[in-house]
Amino acid sequence: MTVVGIDDTDSRERGMCTTYAAATLAESIRNAGGTVERLLLVRLNPAVEHKTRGNAALAVHTDLDADTALGLAEDTLDMAETDDPRTNPGAIVADCDPEDVPPQVATFSRETIQSIQDPMAATSLADVVGFARCQRGNGRGLVGALAAVGAWAALSDWTYEHIAYREQDRWGTERTVDSETVRTAAEEYYPDVWDTVDRESGYPVCVPRTPCPILYGIRGDDPDACRAVAGAIDSEPIARRATFVTNQGTDVHLQDAAVDAVTADSAYRVTGDVIETPETRAGGHVFFTLEGDGATLDCAAFEPTKGFRDRVRSLRVGDRITACGEVSDGTLKLEKFAVRELVRTESVTPDCPDCGRSMKSAGRNQGYRCRDCETSADGKTEQSIERGLERGWYEVPPVARRHIAKPLVRGGFDAPTYPSR
Repeated sequence: MTVVGIDDTDSRERGMCTTYAAATLAESIRNAGGTVERLLLVRLNPAVEHKTRGNAALAVHTDLDADTALGLAEDTLDMAETDDPRTNPGAIVADCDPEDVPPQVATFSRETIQSIQDPMAATSLADVVGFARCQRGNGRGLVGALAAVGAWAALSDWTYEHIAYREQDRWGTERTVDSETVRTAAEEYYPDVWDTVDRESGYPVCVPRTPCPILYGIRGDDPDACRAVAGAIDSEPIARRATFVTNQGTDVHLQDAAVDAVTADSAYRVTGDVIETPETRAGGHVFFTLEGDGATLDCAAFEPTKGFRDRVRSLRVGDRITACGEVSDGTLKLEKFAVRELVRTESVTPDCPDCGRSMKSAGRNQGYRCRDCETSADGKTEQSIERGLERGWYEVPPVARRHIAKPLVRGGFDAPTYPSR
């Protein structure tokens, strides 16, 4: 077997897409007499500054010999948008079965999903283990390419995405996709297929808004269901289709950590107590502070998370939660959170047992009294409060969800879930 990893062929402004490059490479492999066992779409650390939106690296698993595959990989890199100086593609070819890559390569894959890696480390490791490589520009794409090569051995939770590509003369133009057929198919195949439509806004999140070749991408746990949804969508002509095995929707980017151990440019799962009432700031962003392990961490639900912010606003001082998200500039950007413990009572000024009116302070440390009835109380009383939350997990809506974040509908969480559709 041979594994070909590629990355960084696209551009934020000029378009292209590394999934399209991988699909084209797979077609070239078949034309050369090889077979393709699978196409692997690997989402890497979402906190990388220079990434395009999804930070995807790709791998092709094939029986074609490594030398021929390397030549085809070289040709594939010629498709990259290298007129953009931020596009620096790379490809790595491994002459081994995907599950038998050296353990240090599998470790590198996991680390690239959870933290930022140096391109020189990727180059050195590829050379040490004897993998062939090629690049354009500074070769920064070798990081993702090597991570994609090692991903099959590194990870165990996989989902699927079926992608339809546009005819090339339509790239960069407005897409023609019938939203009603998307919504109908998404409803029929949910929850095997997820994050196709944002139910609250009605927006088809499977249709990108960038100038890339993708017409739509259907994600889910069942590849046949993904293809069935795609087959039910009315749209402009489709030039090519491909189904990818992917780590999307798995939360593999999250690291369990104490509050005092988080660092910038990685994503975490941390548990602590809310110590400040959530505050809505300019732009509609909602902030609060979490305390745990002797440290504090600001958390934020940004405006694009829409109704999720109401869940955050419902938190009170004293609630204990687990918060998940990327940390940058000292703030955790919420992707989901779990309520562990809720404050159920609050201290209130007592009411007079005779007239029912609220008592007044009798003076510093002297309790409360009703001046009309001359009744008194030693201090405040505890009163039950209604909460807009229950114990369990809450998440951002599909329109704001990162590719790699695990939708609650997939299950496997440690508390009840309240999925957002």
